Amino acid sequence: MTEQTDPAPYPVGLRLAGRRVVVVGGGHVAQRRVPALIAAGADVLLVSPEVTPAIEGMTSEITWAARGFEEGDLDGAWYVVAATDDPDANERVSAAAEERRIFCVRSDDGREGSAWTPAVGRYGGMTVAVLGNREPRRSAGLRDAVMAAIGSGEIDVSSAHESQPGVVLVGGGPGDPDLVSAAARHALASADVVVADRLAPRELLDELGAHVELVDVAKLPRGRSALQEEINRVLVDRAREGKRVVRFKGGDNFVFGRGFEELLACAEAGVPVEVVPGLSSAIAVPARAGIPVTHRGMTHEFCVVSGHLPPGHPESLVDWEALARLRGTVVLMMAVENAPAIAAALVEGGRAPDTPVAVIVEGTMPGERTVLSTLAALGDDLVAEQVRPPAIIVVGDVVALARPEHYARG
Repeated sequence: MTEQTDPAPYPVGLRLAGRRVVVVGGGHVAQRRVPALIAAGADVLLVSPEVTPAIEGMTSEITWAARGFEEGDLDGAWYVVAATDDPDANERVSAAAEERRIFCVRSDDGREGSAWTPAVGRYGGMTVAVLGNREPRRSAGLRDAVMAAIGSGEIDVSSAHESQPGVVLVGGGPGDPDLVSAAARHALASADVVVADRLAPRELLDELGAHVELVDVAKLPRGRSALQEEINRVLVDRAREGKRVVRFKGGDNFVFGRGFEELLACAEAGVPVEVVPGLSSAIAVPARAGIPVTHRGMTHEFCVVSGHLPPGHPESLVDWEALARLRGTVVLMMAVENAPAIAAALVEGGRAPDTPVAVIVEGTMPGERTVLSTLAALGDDLVAEQVRPPAIIVVGDVVALARPEHYARG
């Protein structure tokens, strides 16, 4: 006797925007499904006497009927998800959907549903969906393998990328390429021209195609430095040539990155421009080093301050006296050269000389190291430890919280 196998499913992409989708059940399966339905623009009706806290937090975006399922709930529906932990209830939902010719996914037994949920990945505006004949782990495994191959370049998806001329301002995060967002990678993969500074994750430049023009606009401390006006000109000129230009920089482009200056230059020139934010080094670098910038009961504020100008400089916009009076965390960027003067100003303004300080050098990079100090000793410690930029300086009690063994020694 020949064993009969089920026919393969017919794959299709549902356009659910503005269409009613009914989800029955308020547990963790529903918690996974509902956000994707919201993102697809569906009009979601969720039916369940109880829901998880996460779903309750979505009730401004969906309709929640806090009761058991009624067959009339499916009136006007285009798609149904039966996601309760009761097989009998799911069967009732499935049967009612079948009677109304509405496709239904069953979370407890895919064989009894009329539709299956694929494992989904997205890249550059494209959707990859894998259906593994009721074997979700196999589906997810293949999806992950495909997405990894796309990300590594093993699968060439260059023809799938956005190719419209214009400028994309990309924040590359603190330096470790693994901390770059998927949107940043997509932008780089779509580029005809990449305008990069020295703090952008440099390993990713090796993944650029041979046809991509690389423009170096590094700004070296006390050294060669590309003028911002010249960077703006390059962005605009290349875009006007019909090219897709990616401005690739470290951290987040709108946190002391002059990203908005570049956006304004593009807008004034009539060049299309979009922004891909990045992890700000001011937060990501301390976090990676295990130092929180806030902690319950210890800090109610933190300030991110540019230290490229010393206290007392006529062009400085920082009120150092006011900053010194704050009790929370101060995160200093671009401040290695002026750190001794800044420490002195904070002490003079009221901060205790023994306030803990952490200097995180080359944060998230292979050469990362952390120098622990205090406001009083900071200048001498920077010299003794031969600290050079780039470095993030964290001032406040959170440093001692994260490194109690150091500060317990006095």
